Amino acid sequence: MTSGSRGTAVRMGVLALLWGSGFLWIKLALNHGLSPLQITVARCVLGAAVLLAIALASGARLPRDRRTWGHLVVAAFLCNALPFFLFGLGEQTVDSSVAGVLNATTPLWSLLIGIGLGTERGPRPIRLGGLVLGFAGTLLIFAPWQRSGLFGWGALALLGAAVSYAAAFAYMGRTLTGRGTEPLALSAAQLVTASGLSILALPAAGGLAPVRADATALVAVVVLGIFGTGFTFFLNYRLIADEGATSAATVGYLLPVVSVALGAVVLGEAIGPRVVIGMLTVLAGVAMTRGRGRATQEPGAGSVSVSVTSVSATPSVTAAVSEAVSDCRR
Repeated sequence: MTSGSRGTAVRMGVLALLWGSGFLWIKLALNHGLSPLQITVARCVLGAAVLLAIALASGARLPRDRRTWGHLVVAAFLCNALPFFLFGLGEQTVDSSVAGVLNATTPLWSLLIGIGLGTERGPRPIRLGGLVLGFAGTLLIFAPWQRSGLFGWGALALLGAAVSYAAAFAYMGRTLTGRGTEPLALSAAQLVTASGLSILALPAAGGLAPVRADATALVAVVVLGIFGTGFTFFLNYRLIADEGATSAATVGYLLPVVSVALGAVVLGEAIGPRVVIGMLTVLAGVAMTRGRGRATQEPGAGSVSVSVTSVSATPSVTAAVSEAVSDCRR
């Protein structure tokens, strides 16, 4: 292995660890006194601060027209504020490892929404087979036919977060593509908007109640916001620019594996063979839906592959931009 390939492998490993650990940090913050909405606010604010600092340092300018900011309000709600809250809500009753696995269903929902909207014209049989296989894996994870199955409001909230991500990609691909704004700055603006939306929701959801979090919760949410939401996007952005979307796409398939491993090692979460088989089935289905014909950009393109971000914990506007480009080239 050359030094260059070793460097790429290390960056991919670090990125997978930071992104995949997001579900662990959410669980720790919940267990030590923070509410789902408080976690959402802290995560958005800290992530926005990191991306703003990087964008400004690189000379990128935030969008200035009202129309773009209007679209960013919808994108921030569907792609950040709502799913971040739903992950916190779901992990109140569901293990962090399962949350990471259910998050991996996002590309399946993206394909299903694309078929419903007519943007997926004549999907190949292998992609449709992947869709069926992926949802079969999800059903295996839920196991509603068993009393010990995971079917419940917490799991539904997690699945709702994945659906929200998918809906956001469809919306952003239509409204935020070709705006002429640097993707890094556009994503920073998106998280700034998500911060405002989540802060506005605090009074209605009782988020202004006294914070009874201990040091563990505070450390968890700081790591989640700064590293799991801010720096991870920048690392992924650089990996795409330097190595191409094909290399970065591998990270997406590592995220549920990382969440399962960390849940077991750090939190002692027991994950049965049914959930493991379901996870592998979902990932196999996702791989089939991404198949050949899904164009990705080569090094230097500066665009993030949707297959990476849609199975990650921090989707951004660049995923939708890349999705639209891929659709045009299909």
